Amino acid sequence: MAVRAVNSCAIFRSSSSPPLSAVRCRLYSFGTFPLRRYCRLGYGFPILRPERKLFDHGGVRSCSVHSLVESVMEELEFMRKRKRVCAASKIGLTSSGELLEDKLSNRALEKGLLLEFKKDSDRVLLAVAQRPDGKKNWMVYDQNGVTSSIKPQQITYIVPGIENFDHMEILDFIQRAQDNVDPALLEFAWVELLEKNKSVTTEELAEMIFGCVEPLESYCAHLLLTKDEIYFSVLETKGSRSLYGPRPTVQVEELLRRKLAKEASEKELQEFVQLLKSAKAMPSEAKPPKSSWMVEEKIRHKIESLESYAIDACKDDDQKKTAGMILKEMGLVRTASTAVNLLIDIGYFSVHVNLDLLKFNIPTDHSDEIISAAESLLLESSDPDEIDRKDLTHLKVYAIDVDEADELDDALSATRLQDGRIKIWIHVADATRFVQPGSKVDREAMRRGTSIFLPTATYPMFPEKLAMEGMSMKQGEICNAVTVSVVLRSDGSIAEYSVENSIIKPTYMLTYESASELLHLNLEEEVELKILSEAATLRSQWRQQQGGVDTATLDTRIKVANPDDPEPIINLYVENQADPAMRLVSEMMVLCGEVIATFGSCNNIPLPYRGQPQSNIDLSAFAHLPEGPVRSFAIIKVMRAAEIDFRKPIRHGILGLPGYVQFTSPIRRYMDLLAHYQVKAYLMGESLPFSAGQLEGIASSVNMHCRVAKRLFGSSLRYWILEYFRRQPKGRTYRALILRFIKDRVAALLLVEVGFQASLSVSVGSQIGDEVVVRVEEAHPRDDFLELKEVI
Repeated sequence: MAVRAVNSCAIFRSSSSPPLSAVRCRLYSFGTFPLRRYCRLGYGFPILRPERKLFDHGGVRSCSVHSLVESVMEELEFMRKRKRVCAASKIGLTSSGELLEDKLSNRALEKGLLLEFKKDSDRVLLAVAQRPDGKKNWMVYDQNGVTSSIKPQQITYIVPGIENFDHMEILDFIQRAQDNVDPALLEFAWVELLEKNKSVTTEELAEMIFGCVEPLESYCAHLLLTKDEIYFSVLETKGSRSLYGPRPTVQVEELLRRKLAKEASEKELQEFVQLLKSAKAMPSEAKPPKSSWMVEEKIRHKIESLESYAIDACKDDDQKKTAGMILKEMGLVRTASTAVNLLIDIGYFSVHVNLDLLKFNIPTDHSDEIISAAESLLLESSDPDEIDRKDLTHLKVYAIDVDEADELDDALSATRLQDGRIKIWIHVADATRFVQPGSKVDREAMRRGTSIFLPTATYPMFPEKLAMEGMSMKQGEICNAVTVSVVLRSDGSIAEYSVENSIIKPTYMLTYESASELLHLNLEEEVELKILSEAATLRSQWRQQQGGVDTATLDTRIKVANPDDPEPIINLYVENQADPAMRLVSEMMVLCGEVIATFGSCNNIPLPYRGQPQSNIDLSAFAHLPEGPVRSFAIIKVMRAAEIDFRKPIRHGILGLPGYVQFTSPIRRYMDLLAHYQVKAYLMGESLPFSAGQLEGIASSVNMHCRVAKRLFGSSLRYWILEYFRRQPKGRTYRALILRFIKDRVAALLLVEVGFQASLSVSVGSQIGDEVVVRVEEAHPRDDFLELKEVI
């Protein structure tokens, strides 16, 4: 049973009580507390005065509760009628309580009146009218001691019964009103007015609940009504006066439910904010793990809202609103960067959290279902090409890649034929040995589109065990492959080629650095590597004669150890694409792509044929630029985007080829895997799994994922380069090439030691291709900000 006390009165309500609309205000006596008549206390609030004690024993007269209540109710009704008559003489009420004239007639504004006005959208103030200001406005002196001019429409209430109020007493008046306002009083009035289906003005409510319409009581009634969100609604407003009506019971009960829900929600919010503050104050090693925020649903909802807000990925307005309230309660500005910093401070995010990885919703792990399916393929898959595979295990095979490469999907062999021509074998890992179109693992690879390589981690297209133990090439072990063999003419063009299933046994796993070193040593026992380098040179020269363009530049590669640490180890490498080993590998990959395009064209195989429509770049226009990065960047700037045709080869102008298909990375790129599906089906004499139209449909989805992966790689690389700069000693200088001028003296630069492009205003007289010296003034990776200064 719930009890609501109002002064000395009480309303009892229990779960078995009738609806609020059926409840009448009743006065009860508690044991020794009979009540007889009203008295006035303080500022007009009625209380019930005890005059004698009643006992049920001990010789003292006993009084029944029923007769006591009746006598009290009669006396209350008598007092109420008397006060109504008194009030009617002041404010023009009839004996029934109705206004003689219009209930909403406004009192003319005059000096000395106490009024309430709207200062702005958030503030309502009390003031005393001083004097007219023009035809309609009035000068007022408000509770803050400020004199200002207000318009009539700003006035929200004129306190009745006051003729000449002393502005020095405004604050005291406000304090007394605040002390005496009890929202519970509204429930009394609401029950009675709802039953009688009556509306009420502010003064009528004051007379009803306080027994009079004195200024203080009237203002208290005004405050109750204007702040009420449950029991009453405004029916009509004229100027500063309003007429209020009791809400229906159904509405009141719904609003009460909402109020309770809001209070519960606010309590939950405060508890969550305390959790945040507690976690924020903990030392780094003691902060709660991320998983601990996911245990309770109400906590998980709030932390997920905060995370979504941090990465600008709120699913709905509820998440945005929740995050905004959390930041506000924490005393923080409502911005995404503030939310990021808060999540870092509580240990939910690591200091160097990759926000784009979260924003793009990149899957970082394979599901248990996919891992299980992949492991089953390793155990159960047979090799349908076993009897048709060509044994090439006698060849010396070089697998060349970056030192941290996990997926080795291509390798090279070469020899010189008796007639002096060069024969090359490009071995590509046979991923289709394990995965078939439409299988569970294939669909997951299609959904990902590509493996993602970031400075902090690699997120493979296939489950790691399948990619590493099944598909990937391993040194000294028998590996399944699709081998493209090519015989070159002396000018570098293709004399003959073949595409066949094979088995190989990789001899060396080399990094680009170690392969370049072997080429430099020119060892007799590694003559095959030298032949490969010679073939790469021939191919490069031939392609340029066909209109191909050399776009070798500097590439930055970063590997971050322990990325979750506040100060992880950053290993930065700058790769020059003109390096002999890198040129060797890239030329052989391009050669393989040309062969597959030719093979597909000759056999009418739908494939993702790549082309580049700009086939006639006038290189003489760039002859004035220094060879190397400066010229390459200028050419790249005018290049158009690549195109794909799924029916026939299209010319690739930049490569100088009549056709080109990416084929050498089926473990890393799904588009390469699609080409393998098509070529392998043809080699086996089976129906092709995909038509040109089907390939086009798949490619549209896959390429979208590849664009996201490329963007993610770029933003992650840039972040860690800026973090690298941030950690370098102040005053360290860097060599920079001027690539071009953006505007006036603002130049695009290439920082040679880092392989990073930036912009800077350089000194007068500097030209494209010049080298300048710069230093880093500021670097803020989270804000993507870098400030350079030229060192003169």
